[in-house]
Amino acid sequence: MALDRQPFLITVTGQDRPGITARLTSIIAESPMTILDMEQVVIRNLLSLSIVLEPDGPGPLREDEGLPQQLLTAAREMGMEAHFTRLPPGKTVLPSPGFRYILTLIAETNIPARVISLVTQKLADHGFNIDKIQRLDQGRVRCLEMVISSPNPQEVKTTKKDLLPISREYGLDIALQPDTLFRRVKRLVVFDLDSTLIQGEVIDELARVAHAEDEVRHITEEAMNGRVDFKESLIRRVSLLKGITADQMEAVYHSLHLTPGAEELIRVLRRLGYKTAVISGGFTYFSERIRQRLQLDYAYANTLELENGCLTGRVTGDIIDGERKASLLEEIARRENIHLDQVIAIGDGANDLPMLGKAGLGIAFNAKPMVREAAEHSISQSHLGAILFLLGITEGDITALNQKPETNSRTP
Repeated sequence: MALDRQPFLITVTGQDRPGITARLTSIIAESPMTILDMEQVVIRNLLSLSIVLEPDGPGPLREDEGLPQQLLTAAREMGMEAHFTRLPPGKTVLPSPGFRYILTLIAETNIPARVISLVTQKLADHGFNIDKIQRLDQGRVRCLEMVISSPNPQEVKTTKKDLLPISREYGLDIALQPDTLFRRVKRLVVFDLDSTLIQGEVIDELARVAHAEDEVRHITEEAMNGRVDFKESLIRRVSLLKGITADQMEAVYHSLHLTPGAEELIRVLRRLGYKTAVISGGFTYFSERIRQRLQLDYAYANTLELENGCLTGRVTGDIIDGERKASLLEEIARRENIHLDQVIAIGDGANDLPMLGKAGLGIAFNAKPMVREAAEHSISQSHLGAILFLLGITEGDITALNQKPETNSRTP
């Protein structure tokens, strides 16, 4: 087989085992060839290896005319299928990938093939190329991550809008975020408390104890619909809690349940070196206990006034509303010398939107429709650990991490 000066691609497929890549590259190493590109993937023990080669330097290649045949023969001797393709000379220069993004598909059980078809068609319609696809879960296909690229970043907003109906119809999450260095080096995660780290709303449980459920619910709805701001609504609701005893508050705390996946998520993040915080429009009586239970680094919330072992119906100190949540997030980031692009914020309410907007990755978790639409990213899974998929952390990574002994380097 005569070899001209064109680059060529050799693709090898078959059952994976040690030594395949080593043997092929050892043949290449003895030739005057340059490896321009190389990629290998293994799916269910089936290997696919592609190598792009180009003649190295000018001059005749008589001594190397048999290289493609050598590679094909070596592949067959190892029981592999091999294919040789000549490439046009222009293919030696890799095209600019343009703007790169990560698209993540997350489902509770299994991602239907129909969803993958619809999503990839929408990407094609908007001029996105799919550079890579990998699954992040183990078992059934519940999470796929796609590395995509486009020369036109203006298409991102319209693409997100077009993907929303698919997400709603099939009850799964589709996240699209820039593929930047900051995505891979997050260092701080800030959580809301009620309906995020814990299930339900503490103030609703307290209102039940005070037999004021209807009044509290009405004020909450007014705040949600924008007829009253958060500070005013909190003051009015807390006034209805007057007379609740410390023992009753303790009983409410013990009735609370963590959101599924919260403990695992915090444990993984802590072992990866993340700083963690809860910033709540709720109450310190509960947020501080959750901080201790989950070993969080920071906890901020509103303080209920107690006199003679009973609530007075008043809040002491500055009220933590949406703007205060955002400023506290910035304060923690400054204290820890962490760039805002390295911060993740997770919440479900309208008062979480300012801090979700400040963070490099703001996630509305099982949020109200208004919050879900306003937030940059949203997750509607029952398991809080799904957040790890948005960071590119696989279930295999978590399994490997959990097998390593934990060293307690945290200071009290």
